[in-house]
Amino acid sequence: MGRMTELSELRPKRKTLKRQLRREKRAAATRAKALSPARIVALIASLPLVMCSTALGVYIRTSPYPAEQALQHLVAMAGCEAAAKVGVFEVREGMAGYHASNDHDGNGVACEVQSNTASLVGAEETVQAARVSAPAAGNTERRSIGNAKFIRP
Repeated sequence: MGRMTELSELRPKRKTLKRQLRREKRAAATRAKALSPARIVALIASLPLVMCSTALGVYIRTSPYPAEQALQHLVAMAGCEAAAKVGVFEVREGMAGYHASNDHDGNGVACEVQSNTASLVGAEETVQAARVSAPAAGNTERRSIGNAKFIRP
């Protein structure tokens, strides 16, 4: 009888050992798959996309403007050329798409279509007039055109 009790005790242990071995094999396979170099590189490469999309979503949800206008306002931060590509022209202060950096003459209207070319012509005339009126040597006066400042050598 002593031998039968030993055999009956071994059978459950054998089953648990088999289960444990199967679990260990599955865990090793899962670890190998999770830590594969290709998977790690793919996850790291996707981080900028995930971060940008999260930031964009947060911006759209927290913006005081509706979603479409919030995106136009965000694109307009890049400058008037980018704003023009999304259909933002002559934006008044307080409206979606207005940024002080795009309002070069400070009149409260950003990305003015007609005044930009007029201000460029006016700037060229100012520079030419300053060249004519400035003495030839030793002129170190400061001049400014728009937001740009120049020192004549």
